[in-house]
Amino acid sequence: MPMQVDSLFNGVSVVVLYAPTTALFAQTAAFYKDVLGFEVSDETSTRCVLSTPANSEDRGTIELRLDPAKSVDEQTVAANIRNLLTHEQKVDWRTLQSCVCFTTHTIESLIETLEKKKVAYQARPGRLDPYEVYVVDPLGSVVGVTDIGNTIGTSDHSRYKEAPSRITLLDSGSTASKVASSTKNIAVMTSGGDAPGMNANVRAIIRAAIYKGCKAFAVYEGYSGLVKGGPQFIREMHWNDVRGWLAEGGTNIGTARCMEFKERWGRLAACKNMIAAGIDALVVCGGDGSLTGADLFRAEWPSLIAELHEKGEITSQQYENHKHLNICGTVGSIDNDMSSTDATIGCYSSLARICEAIDYIDATANSHQRAFVIEVMGRHCGWLALMAGIATSADYIFIPEKPSSRQDWSDHMCQIVAAHRARGKRKTIVVVAEGAIASDLTPITCEDVRDVLVDRLKLDTRITTLGHVQRGGNAVAYDRLLATMQGVAAVDAVLEGTPETPSPMISVVENKIVRKPLVEAVRLTKSVAEAINAKDFAKAISLRDSEFVEHLNNFMAMNTADFREPSLPVEQRKKIAIINVGAPAGGMNSAVYSFATYCMSRGHTPYAIYNGFTGLARHDAVHTLDWLQIEGWASLGGSEIGTNRKTPEQADLGMVAYEFDKHKFDGLVLVGGFEAFVSLNQLEKARQWFPAFRIPMVLIPATISNNVPGTEYSLGSDTCLNSLVDYCDAIKQSAAATRNRCFVVECQGGNSGYIASFAQLCCGATASYVPEEGMTLSQLAQDIETLKVSFANDQGKAKSGRLLLKSEKASDVLTTQTIADIINAEANQRFDAKTAIPGHAQQGGIPSAIDRTRAARFAIQAVQFVEKMYDTIAGAENEFGEFVNSAAAAQTACVLGIERSHLKFTSIRQLYDYETEEGRRVRKNIFWQDIRDISDLLVGRVRVN
Repeated sequence: MPMQVDSLFNGVSVVVLYAPTTALFAQTAAFYKDVLGFEVSDETSTRCVLSTPANSEDRGTIELRLDPAKSVDEQTVAANIRNLLTHEQKVDWRTLQSCVCFTTHTIESLIETLEKKKVAYQARPGRLDPYEVYVVDPLGSVVGVTDIGNTIGTSDHSRYKEAPSRITLLDSGSTASKVASSTKNIAVMTSGGDAPGMNANVRAIIRAAIYKGCKAFAVYEGYSGLVKGGPQFIREMHWNDVRGWLAEGGTNIGTARCMEFKERWGRLAACKNMIAAGIDALVVCGGDGSLTGADLFRAEWPSLIAELHEKGEITSQQYENHKHLNICGTVGSIDNDMSSTDATIGCYSSLARICEAIDYIDATANSHQRAFVIEVMGRHCGWLALMAGIATSADYIFIPEKPSSRQDWSDHMCQIVAAHRARGKRKTIVVVAEGAIASDLTPITCEDVRDVLVDRLKLDTRITTLGHVQRGGNAVAYDRLLATMQGVAAVDAVLEGTPETPSPMISVVENKIVRKPLVEAVRLTKSVAEAINAKDFAKAISLRDSEFVEHLNNFMAMNTADFREPSLPVEQRKKIAIINVGAPAGGMNSAVYSFATYCMSRGHTPYAIYNGFTGLARHDAVHTLDWLQIEGWASLGGSEIGTNRKTPEQADLGMVAYEFDKHKFDGLVLVGGFEAFVSLNQLEKARQWFPAFRIPMVLIPATISNNVPGTEYSLGSDTCLNSLVDYCDAIKQSAAATRNRCFVVECQGGNSGYIASFAQLCCGATASYVPEEGMTLSQLAQDIETLKVSFANDQGKAKSGRLLLKSEKASDVLTTQTIADIINAEANQRFDAKTAIPGHAQQGGIPSAIDRTRAARFAIQAVQFVEKMYDTIAGAENEFGEFVNSAAAAQTACVLGIERSHLKFTSIRQLYDYETEEGRRVRKNIFWQDIRDISDLLVGRVRVN
């Protein structure tokens, strides 16, 4: 049946096609009638004239003839079709042969028909938003359909007849939006100790409030400003007031400890000042003390406003308008000490500062064979000290959650440090949380630790107190992301709040932004300190999340590797190999270090396969890992054991099996990207032919592209994101200095838009273009228009640079330089555009703290997976020694990934067969669309749908 659509084709094409056989003649005629919707205007047994629908403005004609003399033979046609379909995922058909193209207004209907009839097609620039579709007819001809009249211009040709209603937030005084049904006045305040990311949180709250049609206010100097009041401390904020805040550390609206607010008269004054400013809702970014004060303020609000009304300090109208106050909390604390949330704003930035400082100290400690005792923050929470200990391979840590008697900690520390020194380690690093205590609750100071190291081990020992360095500097990418997402969620929470709704705290739980009761979160947080003071240390540990306990156990296991009696009996000890496959990624060395040290603590023999599968197949590059050899690897970038992109089949699958059998491997851990994913698939499939592969195998995803199916996080992606954000901050500063300039930055990532999408949010880019969406000329034209308006509003006075991010494969035609050229042409010298291509610098240098700590967690889980699955795969053979593939056996070759915040093992068969686009080297399901939506919202980008 022909497609029933109005004016499908409006171009003019006259094409003559020759068929070699009657069967192909009939198939081709049917294809153009039933699939492309052509109508037969003349037909004989050897000739068929097909035309575009009669209601087309200009009718195109295809004349099909049965003429073997002028046609290629049937075998050639089949070979041509087979070649085209083989390259469907990898090669643009237009590069293989010439084609004919028609124009349509209803490309979506055509795609529906192609999908229904299961006809292979290529969509350009991508299937999410295509404007060109190409198919192969039964004669092997490539036929195209497009819904744009001109693929080059950006101004005169739009694929849409009319742009949708648009919301622009570029005017500096804009306070209205069409999306809001009610208007509130929302204030934001930062309180307590400052934390990197607070500015990003404030920026998100102010811009989200404006986007929702509300007025936004900032309370300067914390609760002190609320008590003092007036326009000096409570100011209305506009869109451009927070421009550039995303990248800045500290808090630009100030914070202060306020004793007055702890008194009722102080809260009464604050109530009066808020009513005078017309504020309906308050978002507080701070720690547990600040959030406790906020909830108390809300609880007392009815009595406070009633008292003001009785005293005549507010009018009856003000009393009626402000009977209720909605309050929401976002947690800004470098200690990560708040319960009910997996991370607090600023904690990972602080951890990054600590790791950076210890990395620097390592060099001088190693030079002089010194010991360093390093004090980090954390009065009631040892999260910073614990994570820093893992990330820097510290010799020992002291945290308040796990105290011991002075004699016990002295003996234990000296035993470990002495063992490390005896094995040849030249330096000693001990990390002490400022709240570290002994079991009798007496503080453990850095001086106490130094004295023990000096007196008992005769080590030259120095003390370094990092202090407020831990609070300084710009926020890392994760804190910018967390602060922004929580800020947007906080605005939604106060707008949806009712007088009966408990005050919410915006948390991140299992990698998802959620609301938690503020009172309950504060209560649980304080209960940890109460449990410690009551010497109930088991309860204190239990109140921490399960990941904290897992990290603590991991550190203790790695810290005692290779010099204590292994924890497994001899008969359960295995030979486990680790290999890096694919491009280098931050955290690879951390994974190898953690893998090896945990294996040693358990009694396994850790093997490293050097230089990937080619190193194994060609050079037998297999060596056991020695403790001293890998010392310090956790802090190194790149891959110390070498890596390349060759898969087992490319290297020689038979030789790989021979080497596995030769070394008697009992398990394999792969660390790498999509090449490692493909390698695991090949090894799993080859089990039926090669018994050497009948061992547990697990992949730890490590790639900056984050394109491995089965996980929402890959090692190296955070290091890459931080490197790219730092790069963007630097060139944004350059653009700001020259005023009317924007940079088009090319991001790596292959066919995955993960890096470009997250970088847009983290550096405040005007737009990002990713392969999942492709690049439409109408959207590019709109983004250029946005730049024009933005630069015009600045009038050359505002100091702010603009960025456009383009994923390297967002478009094959619109390259980074082409986009810059188009912008320059459209700008007409009112502003200019430059390109910036960071290239392989995005792979990063030293791995980020997140990549280091997660690498340790992944590696240890991988070893535990091998231990658990060894007996399962060993029993997957029948009495003749033949491999019996079963559901249980399939579960012994898995990808270790993060889903939400949970670690999850998913079989390679499930992922490869059902969740992978192999040709494009990406996952099928995209999980970062909400990031893109919020990024666009907060920069006022107009999306052309």
